Amino acid sequence: MKPHSPLLACAFTLLVCAGASAQESTSVFNFLTLPSSAHATALGGKNISLIDDDASLTFQNPALLASVSSDMLNLNFLTYMKGCNAGSASYVRMAGERGTWGVNAQFVSYGSMTETLETGEILGTTNALDVAISGLYSYNLSDRWAAGATGKLIYSSYAGYTSFAMGVDLGLNYYDEEHDFSFSTVAANLGGQLKAFGDVHERLPFDLRVGFTKRVAHTPLRVSVTMTDFTRWSQKYFYNAEKNPSFGRILMNHFNLGLDIVPVQTVYVAVGYNFRRAYEMKAAGSSHAAGLTLGAGLNLKKFKLGVAYAKYHVSTPSLSVSLGYIL
Repeated sequence: MKPHSPLLACAFTLLVCAGASAQESTSVFNFLTLPSSAHATALGGKNISLIDDDASLTFQNPALLASVSSDMLNLNFLTYMKGCNAGSASYVRMAGERGTWGVNAQFVSYGSMTETLETGEILGTTNALDVAISGLYSYNLSDRWAAGATGKLIYSSYAGYTSFAMGVDLGLNYYDEEHDFSFSTVAANLGGQLKAFGDVHERLPFDLRVGFTKRVAHTPLRVSVTMTDFTRWSQKYFYNAEKNPSFGRILMNHFNLGLDIVPVQTVYVAVGYNFRRAYEMKAAGSSHAAGLTLGAGLNLKKFKLGVAYAKYHVSTPSLSVSLGYIL
């Protein structure tokens, strides 16, 4: 008999989701959709327009690389589902007057699990791992416009099944410093598998996003709105807890809202709400803090610290911690 393991159920969950079109399909490497930034996590999990001296935000939008200090090193750690941990690292350096380059790496480890036969006979232990290594470059097109691109090498191994892929993120940002207004658009996870898990090549979790961040005049408040999944408008894409969800319900599930309170330049407190995550988790039986995210951070001249709370699974909350240092 072929080996059977609970890990395969975890792998199957990660492999199956909606594809990058209005019609249903499957995608792989969905760990790429996890936030690798405590600040982005606190603002609902997806934020492509926040202008801050934070290298971890470049995972969300490579165009934001232009606003990060040269020689910044960032580390991020996320406690995911029980037994699963995720982490990332970033380094940024200026290249001339208008260019900036960087390197990113991220991983998700799902821990060790017992591998058994269908009869229950124990064969030993097995594990699963996702890894992505990226190179980034951004260029200031003008005083207000910046463009960026990320090239990714992606690898996954689930209980002996492996896959390798290449992907690209393309980002554009407009920033009006005088009015503290930022607008961005991102095409994330363009590309595909070079080596599939089996005979069928599957899609990367492509996502087309737009968003803006605006400080409310004469207040310490900064509002962010991000709209995701522009290529997925079928009601079947979302968790089918309702037989006939309204257009309003489908529309709201594309929104991610965030609010920063910045009493002084070096401190922020953030709260966010992810409509889709709230909808799906409530449908799965979890109503406590579903979709809600919280966080706070410290931005000193050379040292950056961010912590955030979010919930991605009904069984346990997640904690994200980001550390940044300018070398």
